Amino acid sequence: MIQRQHSNHRMSQLVSFADLVWTAGQVAKKPSEDMAGQTHQVLAQIDELLKDAGSNKSHLISANIWISDINQFAQMNVVWDAWVDSNNTPVRACVESRLARPELLVEIQVIAAKV
Repeated sequence: MIQRQHSNHRMSQLVSFADLVWTAGQVAKKPSEDMAGQTHQVLAQIDELLKDAGSNKSHLISANIWISDINQFAQMNVVWDAWVDSNNTPVRACVESRLARPELLVEIQVIAAKV
């Protein structure tokens, strides 16, 4: 059975099916912060969504990351590296892309297994 959480008329922030969990792309709620600050916000939001789904970052399978400026890749990675479970790293892609609003610097979407 497909379970949808934190949904509105357009999308769900979290979808679970069988033993897998998908998050929608997460962006900073306070985009006035720099790349590090926005990345911290996004990863905290992902932690909360995974918790709601009965999972956590040690069960990540995949991560897709979009950043608005590839020159800020290193700043995002500093925060990512401090957050990710280094014993259970997911496959990952990171690309430079224009995001939905100009003040957004990073968007992250993950897939995880349920605990």
